[in-house]
Amino acid sequence: MNIIEEKETTYQNECLALLPLKNVVILPKSIIPIIVGREQSIKAVEYAVKHAKTIFITAQKVSTVEQPTENDLFQIGTRATIIQVMRMPNNALKILAEGICRARATKMTTSDEGFILVDYQDLPTPNIEKTIEIEAIWRQIQTFYASYAKLNEKVPADLLSVAKNIEDIDCLTDTIAVHLANLSLNERQEVLELADLETRMLRVASLLKKEIEIIKTEQRIKGYIQNQVEKNQKEYYLTEQIKAIQKELGREDQFAEVTQLKEKVKTLGLPKEVQEKADKELMRLEQMPNLSSEAVISRHYLDWIISLPWNKKSEDSISLAQAEKILEKSHAKLTKAKERIIEFLAAKKHSAHSEKATIICLVGPPGVGKTSLAQAISKSLEREFVRISLGGIRDEAEIRGHRRTYIGALPGKIIQAMRKVKVTNPVILLDEIDKMSRDSHGDPSAALLEVLDPEQNKGFVDHFLDSEYDLSNVMFIATANHMEGIPYALLDRMEIISLSGYTEIEKIEIARQFLIPKKLKEYNLKNSQIKISDEIFSTLICEYTKESGVRQLERLIAKFMRKTIQQILKEKAPKSLVVTQALVKEWLGQAKFKKTSLDTNKLNNIGLATGLAWTEFGGDMLEIETTVVPGKGSVTLTGQLGEIMQESAQAALTYIRSRAKELGLKNSFSSNKDIHIHIPEGATPKDGPSAGITMCGALISSLTKVPLKPNLAMTGEITLRGRVLAVGGLKEKLLAAKQYKISTVLVPKENYDDIQEFIKDLGNELEIIYVETMDEVIKHTFSNHKFSQAIVAEEKNNKKKISKTTKSK
Repeated sequence: MNIIEEKETTYQNECLALLPLKNVVILPKSIIPIIVGREQSIKAVEYAVKHAKTIFITAQKVSTVEQPTENDLFQIGTRATIIQVMRMPNNALKILAEGICRARATKMTTSDEGFILVDYQDLPTPNIEKTIEIEAIWRQIQTFYASYAKLNEKVPADLLSVAKNIEDIDCLTDTIAVHLANLSLNERQEVLELADLETRMLRVASLLKKEIEIIKTEQRIKGYIQNQVEKNQKEYYLTEQIKAIQKELGREDQFAEVTQLKEKVKTLGLPKEVQEKADKELMRLEQMPNLSSEAVISRHYLDWIISLPWNKKSEDSISLAQAEKILEKSHAKLTKAKERIIEFLAAKKHSAHSEKATIICLVGPPGVGKTSLAQAISKSLEREFVRISLGGIRDEAEIRGHRRTYIGALPGKIIQAMRKVKVTNPVILLDEIDKMSRDSHGDPSAALLEVLDPEQNKGFVDHFLDSEYDLSNVMFIATANHMEGIPYALLDRMEIISLSGYTEIEKIEIARQFLIPKKLKEYNLKNSQIKISDEIFSTLICEYTKESGVRQLERLIAKFMRKTIQQILKEKAPKSLVVTQALVKEWLGQAKFKKTSLDTNKLNNIGLATGLAWTEFGGDMLEIETTVVPGKGSVTLTGQLGEIMQESAQAALTYIRSRAKELGLKNSFSSNKDIHIHIPEGATPKDGPSAGITMCGALISSLTKVPLKPNLAMTGEITLRGRVLAVGGLKEKLLAAKQYKISTVLVPKENYDDIQEFIKDLGNELEIIYVETMDEVIKHTFSNHKFSQAIVAEEKNNKKKISKTTKSK
C-alpha cells in the first residue's frame, strides 16, 4: 500500500519540519548531537524551535546529495524533540536531539522558505506484551550483550540490568542498536523501520552476534600478529648477534646477502644438478672477499638462477570456440593458418601430451600479419607471450649465452625471454628467423637446432647457466619472409605455414572490418564523420601502395583520419565527410604506382609478349621485348636479368632452333641474325624460370614477324624439349592479370591443383588455359597461322604413331 494513501493513523499532529541527515539514523529514546550546516536544514530547525521544538528527522539514501528531495529520503524516520540549540561561529547550528517515536512521512511539501514540511504518522510498537518468544529472545540478547561488553570496554556493561517491564525491553532494544558503533546506514535504517518488537529484537540479536564474531576475529588476528612479532623479535635478536660477530670480522653485509640468497634458493625447487651448482656457488661466495671480482661473478650467476622460472606454469585455457573467435576477430582470411592453429588446439585439448613442443613457422611477405597472428595464438591459449628478434644476429652466443669467465657475461636470448615471462610454458616468437647470418663467432642457426628440436630442448644448455634448462613446454613460433634464407636442418624441424599476400578484395575487407574501426577509436572519431567508398580503397591499394600486407594502407587511412580532424577543427567539415578522388589527390598528391599500359594488348605488336611475375608486394605484369637484326648470331639480354632468367632465354632459343622447320625458319637463322631480349624497368632485378615460355613466345613472334594474340599473358618454365613445368606464386600472378584486364592466361598443367584452391577469387572474367608443352602454347598464342597449323598437324601425327605402336604391342 502506498504511504500517502494510508488513512488509518495512531497519532496525527500538525506538519513538522524535516531535518535530513547524512549517514546518521536517530532511534527512539536516543540523544545525539547534530551539526546543522545546510541552509534549508538551519531553517527547518528554526521553524521547529518556534513550533514546540518537535522535528521530523530522517536519513538520506545517498550522502552526496546536497539538496535532497522526497525521492532522496527514507520515508520512515523519527519524531524528535530539540533539547538544546547552540549557534556556532560559522553560522552553523549544533543541536541536541532526542528521538521520541518512530514515524512515517505520509506527505512531503516544500515550504516557502525552502525546507521540507511533512505530514507524518507515528509508528508505536504494536501489540506490546511480554510473550514467551520475547522473553527467550531477550535472554539471548542479554547473553550476547554481556559477551559484547567484555570485548568492547566502551559500552556500559550494566545497561540491561534496568529492564523491569516490556516497555523497558522495547527501549533497550533500540539502545543496544545505538551502541553497536560499526553498523552501516542501511542496517540502522532497517532497525528503525522494524516497529514490531519481536522482529526488531531478532534483528538486533543477529547484528549483535555478527559484531561479536568480527571483534573475536580481529582479536585472533591481532594475537597471531603479536606471536609473529615475538617470533620475529627472537630471530632478529639472534641475527643481530651473528651480525655483531660478522661486523667484528668485517663481513657484515656479505653475511646478510648470502643468508638472503640461501633462503631464496631453498624456495625455488631447483633440479638436483642446478641445486648442487647453486649451493656450491653460495659456499664460494661466503668464503670470498665481498668486493672481489669472483664474488661479483658468483652473485650475478645466483641472481639469474633465482630469477628464472623452474616449475611455475600458466594454465592453458583451451576453448576451440573462443580461439576461433579471437583469430577471426584479429585477422581476416589466412584460412589455412587458422585451420592449423585450431588443429593444434584441438589435439592439445584431447590429450595433454600431444603436440607438446610443436614448432610453427609462418612464412609470408611483410605486413600480412605473421607477428600479430602469433600474439593471437598466445591470447587464445592465455599464455604469456614474448618476442625475440633474430634479424641481424650473427653470434652463436646470442642464443646460447656467454661463458661466465667473460666480464659482463649474460645468458642467451632464450633464457632472457624465460626470465621475462616468469613461467615455463610461454609462447616465444622467433621473429625474422631467415635474417640471421654467420661469421667467425659461430652460426646462430646451428645453435637454434637444439632449441627447436622437441627431442633435445628438454635439456637445453646455456653457456652462462652451464646447466640443463627445460624448454619442452615452450611453444615456439617462427616467422620468415622467405624459406630460402632458412638452413635446411632448421627448416626440417618446423612446420611451415605459408601466408600469401592479400588480394585487393581482401585488403578492402580488412580495411572495413579492422583498420577503419581501429583508427576511429585511436583518433576518437565516429563512423558517421568520415565515409570512404570501395572505389577510394581500390585507388589507394592500386595507385598509392605497393605491398602484400596492409601496413602502408593503414598509414594512409590514419592520414585520412588526421585530415578529417583538421577539417573539423577548422569548422569546414560537414557532419559527414565523404572522401572523393579529388580529396585523395589533394591529401596524398599524384599516384605513386600507376599502372603501365600494356603494348601487347594492341594488335600487330611483333616481338612483344606479356608474362606474369611474382614480387614481395604481390603479382605483376612483365612485358618482354625481342628484336631480331642482321648480325653474326649474338644474343643480348638486358633489363638486369638474373642467371636463371638468362638460362631460360637460352633454353627457349634452343627449342626454337629445334623447331625451325615447323616455324618456317631457315636453319641458319641463328648465325646471321643478332637477337636482343629486353625486359623494361631495368633498375629492378629480375630472376626466376617462370618467364621461359613468355620469352620463347616473344622470340617466335620476332623471328616469324607474327604478333601474339592480344590480351593474353602466360607463365611457365620451359625445357629444351619444349615441356612446360610448374611455377610458383600463381595466385598473385593471376590476380595481377585480372587487375590488368587480361582475358586469357596460359599456365602449366602441373599447377592445376594449386589453382583450384583459389579459383573462386578469380571470378569468371579470366580464361585459364592449362598447357603441357610449348607446342600447345604456340597453338593458343599464334592461332590460324601456318606454323601453328603445322605444329598442330605434327602433334596429331605423333599421337597416331603412338596409338599404332600401342596396338601392335
